Amino acid sequence: MDIEKYMFPCFSKTLFGIECLGCGFQRSFVLLCQGDFSGSFKMYPALLTTFLFLGILALSFIQNNKNFRNLIFASAILNGIIMIAGYIYKHY
Repeated sequence: MDIEKYMFPCFSKTLFGIECLGCGFQRSFVLLCQGDFSGSFKMYPALLTTFLFLGILALSFIQNNKNFRNLIFASAILNGIIMIAGYIYKHY
């Protein structure tokens, strides 16, 4: 089964021919689900930090009596840095 035909296209790449910071996320996720951890990391290094950020964000909604503001901010900054570093590494 060819899973790539079911993936969302990148609008930036489609319209302008330039990959965005999120290009590779879906393919990386598929590789992670298939158990190819190194291939997943090579495809999109920020996948795990994205999941970390989303997990902390979800936890902040579930446990609204605790203050997660600093942890959310720190994980968002970490994720952004890894996204930018991965983009630069892939293209330059």
